[in-house]
Parts: sequence; C-alpha cells; structure tokens
Amino acid sequence: MTRAFRRDDVPHWLLHEIVDLASRAPSAGKTQGWELLVLTGDAVRRYWDITLPAGRRSSFRWTHLLDAPVLALPFVNPQAYVDRYAEPDKARTGLGEGTESWTTPYWTIDGSMAVMTLLLAAEDAGLGALFFGVFDHEPVVRDEFGVPDGPELLGAIALGWPLETLDGKGRSAGRSRRRPGEIIRLDHW
Repeated sequence: MTRAFRRDDVPHWLLHEIVDLASRAPSAGKTQGWELLVLTGDAVRRYWDITLPAGRRSSFRWTHLLDAPVLALPFVNPQAYVDRYAEPDKARTGLGEGTESWTTPYWTIDGSMAVMTLLLAAEDAGLGALFFGVFDHEPVVRDEFGVPDGPELLGAIALGWPLETLDGKGRSAGRSRRRPGEIIRLDHW
C-alpha cells in the first residue's frame, strides 16, 4: 500500500485498463453490481477538504497521500443482486426476494474482489495504490458528490505514481507475513 504519491496525472487510458481488469473479478450470477466514483483534479481537493480539513492536516502523518491524483470510491449495489436473482435463470434460489434472503452479502464480496483486482492491476502497471476507510465522512462525501441512496460505499482508493520517501510505509509494514503453514488447516481445523 502506497501512502506517498507524486502529483503527476494518471492517464485516462491507464485508469480504464485497470478498471477493465477489475471488471473481470468473480461476480455472483455475473451481476457485476459495483461502480466506481472516480475523482480527479478539483474533485480530489474537495474530497480532502471535507474529510481532512486544512486545520487538521498539520498532524496528519501521510502528507503525500493528499498528492494522489486519483481517488476512486467503490460502491456496491445490493439491489442489483436481488434483481439479478429474481431473473428466470436464478429465481429458484429465492435470493430475488430481497437482501434479507442472502445469508452472505455477495455484493460486498464481489466488490471486494474487484477492488483487490484493481489494486493488483495498479501495482502491475507501476502505480501506487492505497485502500483506506471513509468511516464517518461517508454522509458528507455522498452529499458532495451526488451519490444516491442505495449503493454501499466500501472505502476509498488512492491511485497515482509512488513517491519514494522515508515516510512512505505504514507502521504495520514491518510485521512479518504469516506463512502458509500458519494459515492452512489441512483436513481438520
């Protein structure tokens, strides 16, 4: 995860290529119920103005995060899954009755897989990327950028060209990664 960016623009063709790859992530019933609100230029500045006002920036550790030229806000649409599973080829599942019929919210799973694919595609293209939470700023972000009711926000993704700095890594970066043997429960928990 990159926390320090150069201000150089990300070409639209590259952004489209990354999103195209993300659109190939698994999707229940090929619903593809996710969307990206992509912010560039002045919209990025407005995002930071409402979520991290100037008065709070002096104590913000990741000052170069605010230089990311692109912020992408991934949203998932639960109703798209209900509608898809009400179609004739999926109706027998009963999942078209409403979101309460879903014991697992596949809109969140599918959207998360798309986000992960997007992050990997960005990295592969030489970009830096950071997924971060919007938390209690969601209502004001929705209002500022005209997001309708219904879609659920997963978080935010900063995209851009990485800036090599000493402060570019998070506190958790030094933690060791779990080995496969610590993760795999073979044949029995």
